[in-house]
Amino acid sequence: MSQQPLLDELRALELQLHQPAVRSDAGALARLLHADFAEIGRSGRAYTRDEMVAHLLEPDDAQPSVIVADAFALSELAPGVALLNYRSAHRAADGSLQRHTLRSSLWLHTPLGWQMRFHQGTATAAWDLRPT
Repeated sequence: MSQQPLLDELRALELQLHQPAVRSDAGALARLLHADFAEIGRSGRAYTRDEMVAHLLEPDDAQPSVIVADAFALSELAPGVALLNYRSAHRAADGSLQRHTLRSSLWLHTPLGWQMRFHQGTATAAWDLRPT
């Protein structure tokens, strides 16, 4: 059976979390992040759900980063449990790509739909990402 529909669905949910409007919406974050969500950021710092939500909701005077992502791959670990891997970078004002990161997200299917249970970002060397 093809995993493409699930890959498409989880990619879309992951990309929602890259959008400034979602990142600044407590209700949207509550729908997307599992109650037991945890993250290990690209810096190596661990975050709880509450810490991550508070961080995302902090007012920021800087222009929001445009996040570019590609190379999505899906592993269905068990019914209702999926691992999504991809790479991302931030597009700077001059168009260059910075903060290249390998990412992994563990998604659980809950009564609320798919929710991210765990996320990890690991800094990596630069590469060429397809244009957005």
